[in-house]
Amino acid sequence: MNDFEVDPRMDAILSVDTSKGNRLINHRGVALSPTAKAGYLLPVAPDLVTLLEYATGEPARTFPLAQQDITPYENGLRHFNSIMQPTVATAAPVVGVALTARATVPGSSTGASYETPLLDATRFAVEVAKQFTAEQMSFFDEEEHATLLARYGEMTPFQR
Repeated sequence: MNDFEVDPRMDAILSVDTSKGNRLINHRGVALSPTAKAGYLLPVAPDLVTLLEYATGEPARTFPLAQQDITPYENGLRHFNSIMQPTVATAAPVVGVALTARATVPGSSTGASYETPLLDATRFAVEVAKQFTAEQMSFFDEEEHATLLARYGEMTPFQR
């Protein structure tokens, strides 16, 4: 699916996905993942937290990821879900935008989505697009990422 969903010209990706079949996020709404970039799992971007709060009028929610969540889905390791799969096909930063529920709702059993989180995610994506294209926000701290690269090298093997 990444061949259809990820274009090499993309400078950054918001991966919006229903993420209700878990017990890590137990609120109804939208939650953000940490930023993934070329095999690195970076901190949650403060600019994105701010824009999510602007878009929803609520405190931002985030969710944890493990290193294996940004590896290929078919590698046999446990993944939160497929929300972060675009990261295996790009060097651009990827952030998951999870549409969430209070209770566990298996995604494969129902297509139920709730209007308010869909609207919140849409408003958020529009605000990010406006700010990002105007170079008013960032998905990650570039200086910190450069320090990681200098100290530890490339992490692209996690993308394979």
